[in-house]
Amino acid sequence: MREVQLCEAKAKLSALVEEAAQGETAVITRHGKPRAIILGVDEWNRLRRVPSFGRLLLSSPLEDGDLPPRDTSPSRDAAM
Repeated sequence: MREVQLCEAKAKLSALVEEAAQGETAVITRHGKPRAIILGVDEWNRLRRVPSFGRLLLSSPLEDGDLPPRDTSPSRDAAM
């Protein structure tokens, strides 16, 4: 993943878009800090389809009794 300063990204936006369509992601920086990412539609769609952690757990083949019981004891003294 390459880094591109914002002023350079403005000047070369068409090339960055074409590169992103070919799979080359670019991080746009402003004052040396990452501010945005340009990525292709194919990569965006692939990332969108990644299920959330909750959905992964719900779809797991675990059955009742597969996991140990939850420890409900307090982890620390909350008194100040």
